[in-house]
Amino acid sequence: MHDPAMLIFLNGYPGTGKLTIGQALMDRLGGRLLDVHTQMNLAYALTEFKSDAFYDTVRAVWDIADKRIAEMPLDVPLIMTDTLRRDSDWSAEAWARIEKLAETHGPLHVVHVHCDPDENARRIGSAGREAMTKSRKRALALQYHEQGQILMGGEAERVFQLDTTELTAEECAESIADWIATVAD
Repeated sequence: MHDPAMLIFLNGYPGTGKLTIGQALMDRLGGRLLDVHTQMNLAYALTEFKSDAFYDTVRAVWDIADKRIAEMPLDVPLIMTDTLRRDSDWSAEAWARIEKLAETHGPLHVVHVHCDPDENARRIGSAGREAMTKSRKRALALQYHEQGQILMGGEAERVFQLDTTELTAEECAESIADWIATVAD
């Protein structure tokens, strides 16, 4: 466990390893992991993607999650994942939520997770992603790279750029934990 509180936000394109890294980081730090798909799967299952009902369902899940987060002991790190990018109203809303959560469960540590475009396309196409209702569209991974989609959070006080191309999840978690130790208050 850690004292004081911390919120670690893994932000990266789909298929860069956020969930796997988050799991390894949770094991290493003893924290709680709230993955983007954990928060969105109910909406994916019961509504049309990007419909008003979809967004309302995700917001309702957020409300439940945020109440439980408020009840968490502050010495338990909170690890969250998502793909939040500039020029997206939905990403801006989700980012505002992250910043609000950091007010009570911070400080906020932003980790921009990325990898080589070819490796990203390979990973996003892996069979295990479909079982977790994750996109397997290789074109999506390449599209983000080609368009130069900029991830949100780069202006945060604590930002770490993590290239996962040649690292295991455990090595990534170790790098993040080492970085957090160097920027701790």
